[in-house]
Amino acid sequence: MGNSVIRVENLGKIYRIGERERYKALRDSITNFIYSPFRRLQPMVKSSNVQTSKRSKNNFIWALKDVSFEVKQGEVIGIIGRNGAGKTTLLKILSRITEPTEGYAEVRGRVGSLLEVGTGFHPELTGRENIYLNGAILGMRKTEIDKKFDEIVDFAEVEKFIDTPVKYYSSGMYVRLAFAVAAHLEPEILLVDEVLAVGDAAFQKKCLGKMGDVAKEGRTVLFVSHNMAAIQGLCSKAIWLEEGSVKLIDLTHSVLEAYREAILHSVERAYPPGILFDTELADIDISNSDFAITRVLILDEKGCRKPVLRTWDYVRFRIFFQSNKYLDGGGVDLEFTTLESIPVLYSASAPFANLTIAFTEGKDGWVDCVFPRFPLAAGLYLVRGALTVPGLRYLWRMELATLDVTPADVYGTGHTPTNTYTLIAPDCFWEQLG
Repeated sequence: MGNSVIRVENLGKIYRIGERERYKALRDSITNFIYSPFRRLQPMVKSSNVQTSKRSKNNFIWALKDVSFEVKQGEVIGIIGRNGAGKTTLLKILSRITEPTEGYAEVRGRVGSLLEVGTGFHPELTGRENIYLNGAILGMRKTEIDKKFDEIVDFAEVEKFIDTPVKYYSSGMYVRLAFAVAAHLEPEILLVDEVLAVGDAAFQKKCLGKMGDVAKEGRTVLFVSHNMAAIQGLCSKAIWLEEGSVKLIDLTHSVLEAYREAILHSVERAYPPGILFDTELADIDISNSDFAITRVLILDEKGCRKPVLRTWDYVRFRIFFQSNKYLDGGGVDLEFTTLESIPVLYSASAPFANLTIAFTEGKDGWVDCVFPRFPLAAGLYLVRGALTVPGLRYLWRMELATLDVTPADVYGTGHTPTNTYTLIAPDCFWEQLG
């Protein structure tokens, strides 16, 4: 392996749909060892099983297929891809949580992993006891853990509850302590999944900073995330997984550029770019929901259809909704995101405008969201929205359409702001007073 700490060759993992994976206990391994010579005398049984497998092949899915790559010591690798691409399965194999179906993964060094909330924690043990348990699993001595203990508790901000069983922790407390343990107990390889999304923004920033510190210390990090900005800022290389296979391995900026291009083409196939809100949303089944958005129009200041939307244009989004029940005090949310689903612009009728909506059973209604100067820089965006009721949120569609904002010389300088370098074109000016 040379100076490689992770080597993956032709890795594959298959799952039977609808069946949970059974993890082997020590007695299972001993039993298999004892009976393995006798199984060689049963070729007819094996053949029968193969035929059965072929007949039911539609019940299987390859979570990973023919995955190969190497990671050198000290590298920080981002792993990206759509949901279901195999990212978490890959980290589970590297963490020895599950076994591959074919191929192999060779890992050299102590591995600290954070794949889901409370990974490696025993719910009946306290936070203190779990810190020592995780340290022991990593092969650390008690004196080593003692030196890191206060730093872990301080980072996780759970000092008040450190002697409370972790089964009583909130998901946020769980993930704070789990990350603190994984990052501070000096594993040589740190595997982190999208679980950081559970924490608040301040904690996520704190975790990213800690992972940067870990990388500077010469330790290896594999980081799965849908946050392209975090991948760009933290990782030197990236691996793009698609449908269980490696699509591309290269420098981070090259992989992210190709990934964004693929997302763009995918979105354009589903929702061709432009102002598509004039069409009825026929795929929304009102019978399966109490509330739904049925139509969205883009209008100008005179209430006429607006065929082109430019940066700083006056725009009125008219959102039509339908209700199957009466409700007073509802609201409408409108959100614009990048193609990677990173929120850029958000507004809500309540509490932003103190406009509450009365939903009437069996009756349509509409509400306007008005931007005197639409602030998004030129480029493509995804639009999300929701009808909200007190204590609940009814999503009408996560990705309704693309919104194509046309370039405009808003500053009168000949330079048009685009979302390749800024997402918001601020309504501001510069002047020199001295």
